[in-house]
Amino acid sequence: MARKSKLNLLELYSEENKDQIYENVFAEIESFELPLGTSLRSVYDDQPNAHQRFMEKLDACIRNHDREIEKMCNFHHQGFVDAITELLKVRADAGKLKVQVTDTNRRLQDAGKEVIAQTEEIIRCRIQQRNITTVVEKLQLCLPVLEMYSKLKEQMNVKRYYSALKTMEQLENMYLPRVSQYRFCQIMIENLPKLREEIKEISMSDLKDFLESIRKHSDKIGETAMKQAQQQKTFNTALQKQNNVNYGRNMHVINGKVPEPKYEITSKRTLEEEDEHEEEVLTAHDLVDFSPVYRCLHIYSVLGDGETFENYYRKQRRKQARLVLQPQSSMHETVEGYRRYFSQIVGFFVVEDHILHVTQGLVTRAYTDELWNMALSKIIAVLRTHSSYCTDPDLVLELKNLIVVFADTLQGYGFPVNRLFDLLFEIRDQYNETLLKKWAGLFRDIFEADNYSPIPVANEEEYKIVISKFPFQDPELDKQSFPKKLPMSQSVPQIYIQVKEFIYASLKFSESLHRSSTEIDDMLRKSTNLLLTRTLSSCLQNLIKKPHIGLTELVQIIINTTHLEQACKYLEDFITNITNISQETVHTARLYGLSTFKGKVAQTACMSACQHLSTSLMQMLLDSELKQISMGAVQQFNLDVIQCELFASSEPVPGFHGDTLQLAFIDLRQLLDLFMVWDWSTYLADYGQSTSKYLRVNPSTALTLLEKVHRGMKDTSKKNNIFAQFRKNDRDKQKLIETVVKQLRSLVNGMSQHT
Repeated sequence: MARKSKLNLLELYSEENKDQIYENVFAEIESFELPLGTSLRSVYDDQPNAHQRFMEKLDACIRNHDREIEKMCNFHHQGFVDAITELLKVRADAGKLKVQVTDTNRRLQDAGKEVIAQTEEIIRCRIQQRNITTVVEKLQLCLPVLEMYSKLKEQMNVKRYYSALKTMEQLENMYLPRVSQYRFCQIMIENLPKLREEIKEISMSDLKDFLESIRKHSDKIGETAMKQAQQQKTFNTALQKQNNVNYGRNMHVINGKVPEPKYEITSKRTLEEEDEHEEEVLTAHDLVDFSPVYRCLHIYSVLGDGETFENYYRKQRRKQARLVLQPQSSMHETVEGYRRYFSQIVGFFVVEDHILHVTQGLVTRAYTDELWNMALSKIIAVLRTHSSYCTDPDLVLELKNLIVVFADTLQGYGFPVNRLFDLLFEIRDQYNETLLKKWAGLFRDIFEADNYSPIPVANEEEYKIVISKFPFQDPELDKQSFPKKLPMSQSVPQIYIQVKEFIYASLKFSESLHRSSTEIDDMLRKSTNLLLTRTLSSCLQNLIKKPHIGLTELVQIIINTTHLEQACKYLEDFITNITNISQETVHTARLYGLSTFKGKVAQTACMSACQHLSTSLMQMLLDSELKQISMGAVQQFNLDVIQCELFASSEPVPGFHGDTLQLAFIDLRQLLDLFMVWDWSTYLADYGQSTSKYLRVNPSTALTLLEKVHRGMKDTSKKNNIFAQFRKNDRDKQKLIETVVKQLRSLVNGMSQHT
């Protein structure tokens, strides 16, 4: 029972629960809450007859709602009827109102047509006004762009390319962005790169024209710069002289009065003329228009391509430098060739220096120094080569002056030129060589014209003329009355004058070399020593070897040399007066040349005399006019030669080594020994060998003398017939001579056939 009651309770609870579920579903349906799937699924999830129950419950719910609606309608029905009645009453008034409204609307429409037309006109005008305002505003934006573009075109036409680039920058950065939506703006934007390229091409073309122009004008620029440097140097020299004059005027007072120097007015006039002339000197900027290079540099810098421009400019200038540094093959023939060469180089570097100082970065000091060092090496090599061809000292001197001006000019522009002055010392040696060659010719002419006789002076006037040319002093000679003779010949004063002229010529090269007086003094003394020891000595040595110079002339030459040697101290004084360097200075060179060379002249004279004597004696023996000679004569001749050899061995002139002087008689000695000893067997046996005792005896010489001796012996035999006991010896000797003669002839014939 209990279990059954429990089941009934569960069923009852289940029924109540389902009724609650149905109520919830009906509430959701009535509230129109969607979706209803979840609610409906809960209805069908239960027992199989749930759908029927749900439908029953739904019908019951519908009936309940219908009853409620009916109650509501019954409650409001009377009010609805009253409202319909009132509405019917208003219907007639509504018709009348409609007619009135329609009439009013008609009359309002008629009255508003004119207003509408005017309103439409106003709207149209307002639209036009707005459009005009918009156009004006847009034009105000576009006009500056168009004005700037027009300005750009104008700048292009007048070749103001740098300004044109600035205008392009303003267009791109400020103006075109404001109106970038317009088509003309796009066209402008597309044209600007083309205009930039056009400007670059034009600028590069102008630069090429500029480079060609400075290449053509380099020599004129350099000539002007060198002239200006020379004038400045002259001006400074004149100014220094004037300062020295003023200083002297302040230092030297005579009897309370200041002496007026004669050249003061000249110095002032020179300064004024230099001032006036300097005003007329043109600079590189006056001769060449540098604006293309400035313009091109600025343009490429603005375009951000400055490095390309710098590289191109430097490359082209290096090429031009190589062309400028290449000299003409005939440059060494005239000074104009050198002047043109230097002018072109100076012009080149003056331009580079100008570019360096007026531009930033196009060329640098490092670049110009590198270029100058390269050029300097080439210049020095060229000058070494071409100056070596110069044989005219005047041309070498002019070359030196040009190099000094060239160096001073470039030094004024900050280029180091020490190597050029070092080169001048090399050229100085060459200049001295050309001077020595020139003076060698002058000495030869003087010696050729000399009569090698003492100078005759008829009166005091002639004597003074001679001693004015040559410092001659002889108290004993001064005591003699006129006419009288000076011990030296005419060549001595002439040589002395030419030595002084040589010193002057050598001094000319030393000027403007920026060297001290001590160095110049040393140069002059060394070059003068070379003149005396080498040139004059060589000329004298060649002179005494000439056939027309006899012993008398040699004696006079020695006397002349002695006087020239004594005059060396006067030449030293002469150099001292030029350089103001005392002879007592430690480093001062002495003129030693003549003292060493006078021993050489004496030696040469002595050797020449011995050789002349030996040759004369040999010619006497071999003279064709001498048909025969006796052995007694040969013996006497041998004694004479022995005396000559004794003279040679007595060292008549110091300086001969060993038996040097005796060698002059060696040919005679061996020939005479052969005849005195009668050593024909040895001569014939050793002939042709280097160890032969009679190596210097020629077979033809021996044959000639032997034939003469043979004829002499025959003549002697005829005269001595009374001495019969000697005939057999003579006959034997004659037979021997005949045999030797045949052998000698055989040797002579063999020599001629071999030749």
